[in-house]
Amino acid sequence: MNAPLASYAASPSAGRGRRWPEPEAADRTPFQRDRDRILHSAAFRRLQYKTQVFVSAEGDHYRSRLTHSLEVGQIARSICRSLALDETLAETLALAHDLGHTPFGHAGEAALDKALSSCGGFDHNVQTLRIVTRLEARYAAFDGLNLTWETLEGLAKHNGPAAPGAVSPPVAELDRALNLRLDEWPGLEAQAAALADDIAYNNHDIDDGVRSGLLCLDDLRGLPLFGEAIAEVESRYGKLPPARLIHETVRRGVRAMVADTVAETRRRLAEARPETADDVRRAGRPLVAFSEGMAETDRALKAFMRERLFRHPHIEAETGRARIVVTDLFGALSARPGALPPEWRRRADGADACRAARIVADYIAGMTDRYADSEHARLCKGGRAPG
Repeated sequence: MNAPLASYAASPSAGRGRRWPEPEAADRTPFQRDRDRILHSAAFRRLQYKTQVFVSAEGDHYRSRLTHSLEVGQIARSICRSLALDETLAETLALAHDLGHTPFGHAGEAALDKALSSCGGFDHNVQTLRIVTRLEARYAAFDGLNLTWETLEGLAKHNGPAAPGAVSPPVAELDRALNLRLDEWPGLEAQAAALADDIAYNNHDIDDGVRSGLLCLDDLRGLPLFGEAIAEVESRYGKLPPARLIHETVRRGVRAMVADTVAETRRRLAEARPETADDVRRAGRPLVAFSEGMAETDRALKAFMRERLFRHPHIEAETGRARIVVTDLFGALSARPGALPPEWRRRADGADACRAARIVADYIAGMTDRYADSEHARLCKGGRAPG
């Protein structure tokens, strides 16, 4: 039997419902249905072949956007279980949070953002909302997945309250329809999912970096958290093979960050004393958070990865190649919309310049790494495109 939820947790039985009313399911809560709709979406399946740090062609054991999202979901559930929050809503947000990523990760996103600079730019968080409210066209009664208000709120406020004047048109349109209260913090489950994302990539991207050979274990000995974890493992087990040592180190890193999050969140909850989920939204600051010491560790780990992994010549070479592929694809498909698949071609037919550009971007953003490469070879390297 599930433990009762805290009074300030999201309530699956007292939520704000869906944009398009549907009969409730007898055997699943609304948040469980949201999770299942995301799991069965085409956008979720495509994450299997989208870059996290290393492109899939470099090896089968590196994390993809799919495996990263699953790991974020597990961490988010652990945090929520300790805090008597709704685990399923947090997992739903974790599984959905990267649906809007382009092929080749942030490199592809940067290329599309530049290509759309005169038409509102491109942001993967906004693209996630476009996918779940428009682009997944599988249901007869509505476009998108018709997710609950609480799930859409968590996705819209992925990074906290929206800054005044910084709301993109798709988010503003959704807010007009559903009143997502963009000037407030999201509920605790959304906050937990966002912090679980940080915990996952802080630890797992370093794990992949070591497995790739771009980082070595000695690089980690001077890092906060990782240095202490390595010392603890070696003190307990002696000399281990590198694969065992990095796994034991990473699992301790995840455990320490989760424990710190739970402890700091309990402290903030005791201080803020919310009684309802709306009290959480009006708290004026996040209540799910790292302690000051762990926040400093988080910043140090991100700085280390930025300098030693993401700026590594091997990664930068792949990043540069990815930008060229996405930029070339956008140019080719914008110039020759007849090269789009029939359903996309129909959407672009008669559209003004910015709408046509957005349709092309939607199509490219949905590509996997390998499909983007194959289409680039077909359209941009001597292949003859239709139209």
